[in-house]
Formats: sequence, C-alpha cells, structure tokens
Amino acid sequence: MPFSHRLACDIPVSLTRHVDVIGDVAVVALPPGTEKYGESVVAAIRARRPHIHTVLAKISRVTGERRIARYEVLAGGDTRTIHREYGFMYRLDVGSVFFTPRLASERQRVTSQVVPGERVLVPFAGAGPFVIPAAFRGADVVAIEKNADACRYLRENTRLNGVEGAVSVLRADVRDCIAILGKNPPFDRAIVPTPYGWDESPVSIAPLIRAEGMLHFYTFAPRRDVASACENLCRAGFSVVSCRRCGHVAPGVSRWVFDLSVPPLSRLSSGRAEVISPVHRPYMQESV
Repeated sequence: MPFSHRLACDIPVSLTRHVDVIGDVAVVALPPGTEKYGESVVAAIRARRPHIHTVLAKISRVTGERRIARYEVLAGGDTRTIHREYGFMYRLDVGSVFFTPRLASERQRVTSQVVPGERVLVPFAGAGPFVIPAAFRGADVVAIEKNADACRYLRENTRLNGVEGAVSVLRADVRDCIAILGKNPPFDRAIVPTPYGWDESPVSIAPLIRAEGMLHFYTFAPRRDVASACENLCRAGFSVVSCRRCGHVAPGVSRWVFDLSVPPLSRLSSGRAEVISPVHRPYMQESV
C-alpha cells in the first residue's frame, strides 16, 4: 500500500467526512486535539481527490465585515482557485472571499426561477454564485458587496461568464443602499443570503420589491424557531410560499430559506418581522 494511503487509513473517519471543495482547494475543520492528524487528513483528501492542490483547516468561524474565516494551511499554499458549478466558473481567493459550495443545489433552485427581463437584487453577492446564473437567465442584476476583494472577483466573474452587460456591481454596505435603490423602479426579485449576525429583517428589503415580487431570504435558526418565524412573517404581510432547510451550520442550528411573496407597501407592517428570536442569536455564535 502506498505511504499516502497508509496515512489516510490512520485517522478518525469523521475528520474527512465533511470536506468543502472549492475548485482545487479543500477546507476541513479540525476539532481541538486532532491537529496531530493534519498530515493524514491531507493524504486522505488527496487520495480521494487527486486534483486538490491546497488543503486548509478552518480555525475560526466567518466573522467581520469581509465575511471571511481564518485558516491554517495544511498543504499547498495558494488559496486562489477557479470553482465550477452548474456550468459556471467562479474565480476567487478562498482566503479573502466568502464562498460555500454547500449551497450549490440551492443556488440552482432559486436562480432557475428567474425569468428573462426581471430586475433582480442580490445583496451580500460575494464572488457571484447567485448573481451569475440569474444574469445568464436574462435578468438585469444589481449586486451589492462590501468586501473589496469579492467585488473585484465578482466583476471578473461576470466577464468570465459573459454576463458583464447584465450586472451592476455596487461596493457598499447593504444598509446604505436601501434608501438609494428605493428611488429606482422596484425589483421583481431579491435573493438575500444574509451572513451570520446581520440583524435586519425582510421588512427592510421589501420596499425595494414590487407587489407580488419574490424575496428569497436566508437566515440561521434552530428548527424549533421556524414555525414562529413563518407566523411573524405572515403578520408582517408576507405570504410564505415555502420554507426550506438548506444546510447544517452548528449543533442544533441550520440555514433556512424563506421564499416570500411581497405584499403591496400599504399592507406591509412598519414593524420588524423577527425571523429569529433574539434570545437564540447568542446560541448561533457556534456557527463556523
């Protein structure tokens, strides 16, 4: 048996069960006390995926305005890569731009609903995994992103995928753009993959969307909070078309998407529609 395969057999299975592969970069989470298995983890990953060049261990959760985590390099070193997903290509630096391959099927589900000619708003756009497919389907997309590196890669990815003429990139804080964008014609659809810690509600985005337009709102919650979240959204005036779990992020906490039909402004509650009860937000800090 090759030495690399012997190393791969010498580790707990759980350490390589959940590996995020972004292009030729693999990201793993090594719990405290398992650092000694780093070399074996690299061997196991490369034995299964020979194309992997760089292996990173995530050592912090996603934090800060740039929405990035900190990593320890286990092998390789170049964190720049090209990720391919449903026929699209995304150039990015894993070390400076947030990207999760775990939402690939969810991104396909939502963007497949886009109709040619729609005006689509995508806050927290990152490197463009929601933006590019929506634009490719014929939408006019406004993408908002605060991270300068992400904006640079997003613009490059619009060119790489041939949709640069359909995408406007705004480097700004989402909160600062709401008043400005409110002066323009309303959007037909908003796709809002909120990061952990963003405490605005769907009500703050809704005035930017036409009546009966769609708002796909992503957030984090324990399952026990989902029913009350739907009730709160209905009381605020939204119609909850569907609610789906789209990923586990921490013990007892999942990422959820609420597909909402937006009411006319006259029927939209002026209060906050709490999707997550504030009492559970500290619990969510376990999310990485």
